[in-house]
Amino acid sequence: MSRVFRVACIQNCAERDMVPSIAAVSSLIRAAAKDGAELIQLPEMVTMLEPQNRLVLEKAVPEAADPGLAAFRALACETGAWILVGSLLLKEPRADKVVNRSFLLDGHGAIVARYDKLHLFDVDLAGSEQYRESATVKAGDRAVLAPSPWGLIGLSVCYDLRFAYLYRALAQAGASLLSIPAAFTYTTGKAHWHVLVRARAIETGSFVFAATQSGTHAEGRRTFGHSLIVDPWGEVLADAGEAVGYIVADIDPAKAMEARAMIPALKHDRRFAEPDLPAVGLAAAASG
Repeated sequence: MSRVFRVACIQNCAERDMVPSIAAVSSLIRAAAKDGAELIQLPEMVTMLEPQNRLVLEKAVPEAADPGLAAFRALACETGAWILVGSLLLKEPRADKVVNRSFLLDGHGAIVARYDKLHLFDVDLAGSEQYRESATVKAGDRAVLAPSPWGLIGLSVCYDLRFAYLYRALAQAGASLLSIPAAFTYTTGKAHWHVLVRARAIETGSFVFAATQSGTHAEGRRTFGHSLIVDPWGEVLADAGEAVGYIVADIDPAKAMEARAMIPALKHDRRFAEPDLPAVGLAAAASG
């Protein structure tokens, strides 16, 4: 099992244009690296939070031309830290949508792994608060394990958090570190963020790194903040609150194996028959 290492989660408030967002995050990456962070995680859509779907499609560029990815690769080389780019919105060749893609970069700036967000945020909240991520984003189709010096990292993005089976699959495949970068809305974050992040850590016996955006963005869109670092027992090691900045925590990967040895739930799966629709339900469905 790997040695103890320091992780940082950056918390930013992305603008609708990339240049100022990249500049602000770059300063935070340098500060976290100076503070001893060897793995630095960034939030979802870290370089651009554009509320208008039409403008998302106009502003996004292919991976090879993305200025944020280029900047973060250069910063990995500069600092020697591994950087987990929470996600970038990128154009794909011959596609009319973008992908919401996470990257793991090593300390030389090389791309170790890519992951396209599987579950898209199509929801209707109270009042007029509505989101249709699928209008601009093409969903991914595979789970991804990323190798690192500290163990396998299971990659995910934001709304994936609500689908527990993804994290169980990642943990059972060998991940002891889970990445959950996000740009959680204030409404859903206030209600669910801490509970869901801690649950994913507890049920898989994994460390969870959850960098998220915080603040009021273009056209009044608001994100919740509270980037979290959580241990395999569900203890919150660091909580960023609502301020832009970063948090750090020292991670002992052996703690994941200790938690899993005490509660080996990942080994206790059982096959079961799917539930039958009760007869009363069948009658109601037929009459309706």
